[in-house]
Amino acid sequence: MRLFKWRVYNTLTQLVEGCQRQERRAQSAFYDRYRDSMRVVCARYTKTDAEADDIMQEAFIKIFENICQVKEPELVGKWVKSVVIRTAINYYHRTTKKELLHSSIEILESAIDVSNSYRIIEQLDTELLLSVIRSLPDGYQTIINMYLIDQYTHAEIAQILSISEGTSKSQMNRGRALLIRKLQELGIESYEVTGRRS
Repeated sequence: MRLFKWRVYNTLTQLVEGCQRQERRAQSAFYDRYRDSMRVVCARYTKTDAEADDIMQEAFIKIFENICQVKEPELVGKWVKSVVIRTAINYYHRTTKKELLHSSIEILESAIDVSNSYRIIEQLDTELLLSVIRSLPDGYQTIINMYLIDQYTHAEIAQILSISEGTSKSQMNRGRALLIRKLQELGIESYEVTGRRS
């Protein structure tokens, strides 16, 4: 005979409330719910899978320590993603120097047709795009991810990274140009659509 009835989490609100009560079963279910999508986010902000795993672990520790702050459980997914992204950015600040973010790249002085860059980027296969983004210098990788993929504004990027809005825009343009250059080196200029970025 079971002495304690297992609590069932039929809704996201019940799941979040279970995590707020620090119920291990709820935390496990919550982690399982967001694990795969947040692992992809972590991978976009790092160079290696090991770094992504470290960020993932650190982010979920923060999530479970601070989940009591969540007042609208149905919006928790957005909050989780925000915690993961900020953890990745903090990891970047701790483990790399900022000179790449503020450096200039002479190879970008040559003319690069970036007028069609957003169209090209939108049409790329997701895995290919992410692998090329991961090959960018850390500063560019961060801003490309934040602006193009995670849809932060330059004002938000500037605040999070403690840089000026103008620097964010400049680094975005340089990073995008470098991304297009790398794609061109792979022979991707008029890319045949095989998939769309989600």
